[in-house]
Amino acid sequence: MAVDRNKIIIKRVVAAGRAQHHGGAWKVAYADFVTAMMAFFLLMWLLNATTEQQRSGLADYFNPTIVQKSGASGDGVELGVRHAIFEDLPDSQKSSDFEELARQVQDRLTGTGAESQQLTNLLRHVVTRMTDEGLVIEVGDLTDQPLFVEDTAQARPVLKEIATVLARVLEDTRNDLAISGHVRAYPETLIASPVWALSDARAHTLRNLLDQAGLPDRRIQRVTGFADRKNRNGNPMNAANNRIEVILLR
Repeated sequence: MAVDRNKIIIKRVVAAGRAQHHGGAWKVAYADFVTAMMAFFLLMWLLNATTEQQRSGLADYFNPTIVQKSGASGDGVELGVRHAIFEDLPDSQKSSDFEELARQVQDRLTGTGAESQQLTNLLRHVVTRMTDEGLVIEVGDLTDQPLFVEDTAQARPVLKEIATVLARVLEDTRNDLAISGHVRAYPETLIASPVWALSDARAHTLRNLLDQAGLPDRRIQRVTGFADRKNRNGNPMNAANNRIEVILLR
């Protein structure tokens, strides 16, 4: 057979890369779909595996912990602290949550951000510290400004003002509270030492003041008088040993 040498044959070759340039788009879409489905099924599992109390606690956990109250008035201590109690969460989580709560309460009771000189002067009476039991808020005498009238359980105006500040700061916490009274030692020559009755009466005085300031009395779990058994000063008769402790319990 004769071959036509003038005939031109055109062969089209398609590059391998050009045919596959759109091949990865479906993978991205599929990955997004799988991720969304995993998140959905995880959410459904959590809803089924947790109790209503746990779900409420988790919701509170992601809410802001500092609440600015509208219509604030007075000394400027209008910032409360909210705290969700995670009864069913691990101890490590509860401990971490309490530490954060305690830190915020401490900031407000050590003069941090105080908006008036009057408030700053009041908070000179307040010292806070962490213990295994909880956050101890210690309210004590100053050399020039005692909390009570002489050797009685009659509160001076300064203690009433401090009680109002404490109630404002603690009113949005959910933890229970304990109150303990401490007094200085008296001379052993006294026929009857007043330390037990006086420390107990002063603790109850502060409890009543907190109640009057709006803090629910049901949150107080115990009121105790420790007499002169736990002195802060090396001299048992020093007035610095006169104090009342409010404990925000863990």
